[in-house]
Amino acid sequence: MKDSRLYPIGIQTFSKLREGNYVYIDKTDLIYRLVCGASNYIFLSRPRRFGKSLLTSTLRSYFEGRKELFEGLAIERLEKEWTRHPVLHFDMSLGKHLDREELEHYLGRRLSEWEAIYGRDENALMVNDRLESLIKRAYEQTGQKVVVLIDEYDAPLLDVVHEERELPKLRNVMRNFYSPLKACDPYLRFVFLTGITKFSQLSIFSELNNIENISMDEAYASLCGITEEEIRSQMGEDIAQFGKRLGISSQEAFDALKQNYDGYHFTWPSPDIYNPFSLLTALHKGRIDSYWFGSGTPTYLIEMLRKFHVIPQEIGNRECVAADFDAPTERMTSITPLLYQSGYITIKSYSHFSDLYQLDIPNREVRVGLMRSLLPNYVQRPAELNTLVAKMAEKIYNGDMEGALRLMRTVLSTIPYCDNTHYEGHYQQLLYVIFTLLGNYVDVEVRTPKGRVDMVLRTPSTLYVIELKLDQGAEAAMEQIDLKEYPERFALCGLPVVKVGINFSTEKRTIEGWKIEDGCNTIQ
Repeated sequence: MKDSRLYPIGIQTFSKLREGNYVYIDKTDLIYRLVCGASNYIFLSRPRRFGKSLLTSTLRSYFEGRKELFEGLAIERLEKEWTRHPVLHFDMSLGKHLDREELEHYLGRRLSEWEAIYGRDENALMVNDRLESLIKRAYEQTGQKVVVLIDEYDAPLLDVVHEERELPKLRNVMRNFYSPLKACDPYLRFVFLTGITKFSQLSIFSELNNIENISMDEAYASLCGITEEEIRSQMGEDIAQFGKRLGISSQEAFDALKQNYDGYHFTWPSPDIYNPFSLLTALHKGRIDSYWFGSGTPTYLIEMLRKFHVIPQEIGNRECVAADFDAPTERMTSITPLLYQSGYITIKSYSHFSDLYQLDIPNREVRVGLMRSLLPNYVQRPAELNTLVAKMAEKIYNGDMEGALRLMRTVLSTIPYCDNTHYEGHYQQLLYVIFTLLGNYVDVEVRTPKGRVDMVLRTPSTLYVIELKLDQGAEAAMEQIDLKEYPERFALCGLPVVKVGINFSTEKRTIEGWKIEDGCNTIQ
């Protein structure tokens, strides 16, 4: 690999990427299949930072006939004509936090950019009339059918999707803007829209009933994102260089990247898909970090989790039919559609018999990022818990659960709590968040033949079976573990099983005591 090889961090323009020496994962065979398909009206939903804007820009370059940009790519041998079409490309990503008048003004400015090229009908005053006139003018002046590309179509609506007063106003503006697309069908070659949330056919595209949603089509499962096969076939040297920077083998580097950034599936069956932004940023910076989660604070998501009363351990591990998650978020009755379409949970399996999908958090980056965002719900100074987590991680890694609990007791006693600390579930949630941040596997309410374990924590060397009590004593927690014979459920896991009984005190608002039994010794 040449030292000048660059990673396209934040680059969303296809021509800039191709004219520079940037890494590009060739998706143009799928693009050719898309533009030559039966439908000329296409919608694709993917989470933010998943390459939707680059895909839209690539389509623009293709329809503008810029053959030179596709040299050496799959589409070069597939396309023979390279017809140049007029392309109207609208980026809605900056149309956020606007009221109705500001949004109409924003759309007007976007139209003006193209009217400067094709002219404006002075009698067309409304944005829908101006778009219709613009499409017809572009067709008449070039003699070629027009391509309309709309990136992040839903951006102006995301912040108000559950506000009963503002949503209808902005929705009407957007519906009015998009309304000419069907009437202009004789003048259009291709219409492509991207977004995060699935559109509501009735609320925004009531006129455009011929649009095809390919978001869950198996043929286009890998259209955005980077597959494991693409990494192995096109980025082997990149992974080797990444491993050298970390002082680990290529396989260890690959495993670390997979654990943190892989795990997405937008249909089933589907190849394993990596978050492209996080993967490329990690390769560029030479370290593992929470790049995708850190690039946008999910304030809206946290508010919705609170609104729907979703506790941390209920975010993942959901079983439902497609209509429960591939649904318009404006009419959602649970948090599932928002979690799925935003990329915080993804498809993990599917049963043809029951038609049920298993949804879960895709990878470590998302799981840890979510837990960090939820910490302020439990304590008023969450930064101090970050330090606690780092110290606890080292102790648990070294098998010192007692030392980790002692640290937790000390730190929690000094941090002001938020409300609702007088029920057992609050402490279970807090402990779940902390243990998840440790980077270990953790699960709650795990079924056994005789009941449910409060929490199971698995490290590389040990499996901890944990029972929590509130104002009852650690002995009561340990008695329940023994009474329900919880350890027998995990006897075949291949790891030593350690029982941990923990008691929280509502008066002290921290851990009051614990018992740890590893089969040989008891620690209190």
